[in-house]
Parts: sequence; C-alpha cells; structure tokens
Amino acid sequence: MAQQNGSQAQETPEIALLGNPVLRKIAVAVDDIQCDETQNIITSMLTKVAEAGGVGIAAPQMGISKRIFIVCSKPNKRYPNAPLMQPSAMINPEIIKHGKEITKDWEGCLRVPALRGLVPRYQQIDIRYFDQHGALHNTRYSGFLARIFQHELYHLDGLTFIDRLESSRDLYSESEWVKQFVD
Repeated sequence: MAQQNGSQAQETPEIALLGNPVLRKIAVAVDDIQCDETQNIITSMLTKVAEAGGVGIAAPQMGISKRIFIVCSKPNKRYPNAPLMQPSAMINPEIIKHGKEITKDWEGCLRVPALRGLVPRYQQIDIRYFDQHGALHNTRYSGFLARIFQHELYHLDGLTFIDRLESSRDLYSESEWVKQFVD
C-alpha cells in the first residue's frame, strides 16, 4: 500500500514472518528520532498495525532493524478485555526494573500467524522510552500493557513469544485456541 508523504510516495512494508532473518537480529538504537527516515518508519508502523488489527508492532516485523515499536492496546476479537489507549511509538525502549510476580497468559503475534501461546511475563514493569517527538518517558505498566511492552521488546532483541514458552504444550493453533478458550 502506498502512502503519500509530502511529494513522495512511500510503500508500507509487509509484515515479516517467522523465518525471515531480520526477525532474529538485535535491532539497532535510533540515533535521530526527528529525522524523516525515523518519522516515516513510525508512520508506516502505525498504518500497518491499524490494518492488521494488532495491539503492537515492532520495526523488525516490518523488516526494519531499529529499536522502535508501537503499543496500541484496544479491545478486539483476540483481546476483548484489553484496555483502550492511544497508539504510542516507543523508541529505544527499555525495562528499568520489574516486579517479582510472573503471570502466564495467551499471546499471538502478527509475525507468527495462526499460533497462540501461553507465555509467562512480568506482571509489572518500570520502563523508559522516547516518544516520536523525542520526549523521554519513565512510567510503570502492569497487566496487559506490561505484556504488550515485553512482547514487543523481545522482537527488538530477535526473539518471539515462542522463545518464552515453558513447554511446547503451551502452543496452540489459533483455530483450536478459539474453540477451547473463546467460544
């Protein structure tokens, strides 16, 4: 899908699927948040995650090895109890500290279509990131927002939710997961 950006058209990349080498690389830090390249990446990511109906997307999922992701929690078919938040670009994100409590819950991924896994994550995290305007944010996430942040941060480190599973028995096809846990 082409987007108009000023006078030039820009292609919105397709989502890279599991097996694509860019997904196993550690993404590089963003040096210039305000440059056109970074802003165009963020715009493309916002478009792609909205089209896909996801609650987050990381730059490597779009074939771009940069430390950027979008968190855009909203209730939907896959996550009906998700809290509603404005889409937020998070640049050079990091977890500063985490609580002791770890909870397991179901996750899916745009780059690993048709699979769901029961993934352990920290229930509460203190985080730091820059937004798309270059402002530094320090905040605490808990519950589902903490889960999204950790899921996307793993993408920046070349990992997927499958790498976090405690057992292969915690992996389901999406259709079987719907039959057993949603219907």
